[in-house]
Amino acid sequence: MRRRIRALAAAFIALPLALAVAPSAHAADPTTMTSGFYVDPNSSAKSWVAANPGDGRAPAINTSLANTPMAHWFGSWSGTIGTATGAYVGAADSRDKLPILVAYNIYHRDSCGGHSGGGAASPSAYASWIAQFAGGIANRPAVVILEPDSLADYGCLNQDQIRERQGMISGALTEFNRQAPNTWVYLDAGNPGWVSPGTMAQRLHEAGLRQAHGFSLNVSNYFTTAQNTAYGNAVNGELAARYGYTKPFVVDTSRNGNGSNGEWCNAAGRRIGTPTQLGGGAEMLLWIKAPGESDGNCGVGTGSTAGQFLPEVAYKMIYGY
Repeated sequence: MRRRIRALAAAFIALPLALAVAPSAHAADPTTMTSGFYVDPNSSAKSWVAANPGDGRAPAINTSLANTPMAHWFGSWSGTIGTATGAYVGAADSRDKLPILVAYNIYHRDSCGGHSGGGAASPSAYASWIAQFAGGIANRPAVVILEPDSLADYGCLNQDQIRERQGMISGALTEFNRQAPNTWVYLDAGNPGWVSPGTMAQRLHEAGLRQAHGFSLNVSNYFTTAQNTAYGNAVNGELAARYGYTKPFVVDTSRNGNGSNGEWCNAAGRRIGTPTQLGGGAEMLLWIKAPGESDGNCGVGTGSTAGQFLPEVAYKMIYGY
């Protein structure tokens, strides 16, 4: 289909020298190849509204959540992964829209938190899975958030497991560069309350950040956009000082409207944040975690499972109570 391709030369000339060292693994810009972000017609919020049209909460959830572009998460529940990513990206492509995907299947996933534990059965199984994930996207434009928490969640891994994880992430980036040339991949960098900027810069670099377009912040958390921007800039300062390059970053704003109260798992009293958009203090502000989807059996989601849509939580998050 027809696409609007714009030259990036002028933009790169305007970048600071440090950022120009390694801005992206790809020449293509998927945001200029599409006419906006993709809204998943089968998202949890849309599906709930369609199934519950008479519920008093449905109008607010439909207006404030269901029609906002947000990420679609892929893992072991997605079936044949290349088919799943291909179908999703293909649906977005047919509408000239930019899809946001999350790859969430790393071996030993969520080893410390536990609520989303699981993932691929082995490093080799993950390598096969992520290669098929990238292959399903192929040359269509996309944004991918690669393995949330995987580099911040080192506390329950030994050194061999850390090196193993770094290899899996680096291998994944190689596959995206090889198979999905119009995809921007963001390597997840946790949030401002987890790992120091210096430590995170080292972890990102050792996992192959040079091969990625950038890094992502605040996925499934609640820190304000200003806090994340300050943290992202600090990480970039460390990257520039230690390794001679910086990277763009994106911020998950789906649940950060009221900021953080120090809890990470279905925290009470949170509020939706700025809807998905370009700019806003980062390269993009994205709804990566779907508001209303549970973090697990904890907090205001007690009795639920990770990813389950909770309409009352979603409704309260619209108003911040």
